[in-house]
Amino acid sequence: MSIYEQGLSPTEVNHVPLTPLSFIERTAAVYPDYPSVIHGDIRRTWRETYRRCRRLASALAGRGIGKGDTVAAMLPNIPAMLEAHFGVPMIGAVLNTLNVRLDADAIAYMLRHGEAKVLIVDREFHQVIGDAVAKLETPPLLIDVDDPEYGEGEPVSELDYEAFLAEGDPEFQWQWPDNEWNAISLNYTSGTTGDPKGVVYHHRGAYLNSLGNQATWSMGLHPVYLWTLPMFHCNGWCYPWTITAQAGVHVCLRRVDPQRILTLIRQHQVSHLCGAPVVLNALINMPDEAKAAIDHPVNAMTAGAAPPAKVIGAVEEMGINVTHVYGLTEVYGPVTVCAWHGHWDELPLEERATIKSRQGVRYPTLEGVMVADPKSLRPVPKDGETIGEIFMRGNTVMKGYLKNEAATREAFEGGWFHTGDLAVWHADGYVEIKDRLKDIIISGGENISTIEVENTLYRHPSVLEAAVVARPDEKWGETPCAFVTLKAGQEHAAVTETDVIGFCREHLAGFKVPKTVVFQDLPKTSTGKIQKYVLREWARNL
Repeated sequence: MSIYEQGLSPTEVNHVPLTPLSFIERTAAVYPDYPSVIHGDIRRTWRETYRRCRRLASALAGRGIGKGDTVAAMLPNIPAMLEAHFGVPMIGAVLNTLNVRLDADAIAYMLRHGEAKVLIVDREFHQVIGDAVAKLETPPLLIDVDDPEYGEGEPVSELDYEAFLAEGDPEFQWQWPDNEWNAISLNYTSGTTGDPKGVVYHHRGAYLNSLGNQATWSMGLHPVYLWTLPMFHCNGWCYPWTITAQAGVHVCLRRVDPQRILTLIRQHQVSHLCGAPVVLNALINMPDEAKAAIDHPVNAMTAGAAPPAKVIGAVEEMGINVTHVYGLTEVYGPVTVCAWHGHWDELPLEERATIKSRQGVRYPTLEGVMVADPKSLRPVPKDGETIGEIFMRGNTVMKGYLKNEAATREAFEGGWFHTGDLAVWHADGYVEIKDRLKDIIISGGENISTIEVENTLYRHPSVLEAAVVARPDEKWGETPCAFVTLKAGQEHAAVTETDVIGFCREHLAGFKVPKTVVFQDLPKTSTGKIQKYVLREWARNL
């Protein structure tokens, strides 16, 4: 035994489980009177927000919720959603944030699969949640959130969120996790086949990726952060915890509205915001007088399909500095960044934008990224041309998929997490995505399974064959484009693009509906497999 191991075992004095819950305890103690939340007319301090989180934890505990129980939330970017990110894990429970754009069937599946015991719901989603809960054998306890910024709608239940908080103790002694490997949250990813998979995050990963965000962006203390990114998406890329760690201000926003965004940026001197390229696109399409409202430095972090050079240039002309990141639900949101070098500032816009479109290098809190052959896991040459799959490993990789050991084993095969994204590796080590191994479409920052859309198309009585690919879109990054072959005798029937889109709208969430439908025979290999790479090229040239 080494002399450095003799009598030097870890103890509770020098080895404490990492958890982002420690951030709010510290911030409330050090900066109790600093602003924490701005939402419409609501203004709260960190002392107040911490007390509300403790009330939530206490009230949940009083209802019998505890370690390992799932508490789901169907909420927009409002204070209750921020509070859930702390109050729920304070009692060892697991937060499941639901995508507010999903339909009742998908929500019902997630509530059943995740075994949610409580569901906190904003009134805006009264109808879809009612339909979803009606499908469950054991419905969760429903808590109704009456947000003054919504100002209408029917209650989801008789149990009001504020009344529920009043059941709790603002001085509640919450539980530090006994193990940093304990689950902190559950996020469902659409995947490419079958039902959505439940991605489980642990306290350690949430803690580290929260600090990774801060380090990557050099945020400093007291940032003013505008919630243009959904908090349901990868737990808001861990930013509920990041901004809290930095004693920043959470400026809430129920929905993305470019005029409202510009107003809030100026009114509150917003320093940071995140979102898909569609958010940036919305801003640059505002009138010049509205864009002139930005009179101080603003930083925007974007992920997904990289914005075109024209968009990056227009955004930066507005005074917004763009940082491009990349990640997946399985890795707590962003874990690589196009880390910027000062001398690149001298390059022409087109060249700067080309570099900025790269997914970049690993966060300091991710231990490994490589581009390699998907079968052998041998790294590809760093020549910017050879395509391989992106692999990752480190503390900010998920625990695994809930109740799906086979999928977890497959995702972690060979000691690396298989992202399913195809990329090239540049000589400087920067990664650049070229395609998606499993044909996922990323539209406005949301994943869309082509198989799910194709299955819906096949349900149309006139459709013989269907294939869906991504079509580049200036606003959304990508949109679903459907190629359809009609059944014999139907070719000249009154089946139009509008009919097919309308049919899909009846069966899919709005963002999954094809924006384009092309009627023609599908290209196939000699074995009958549809050649999606041909369709992608056709879609690009439409």
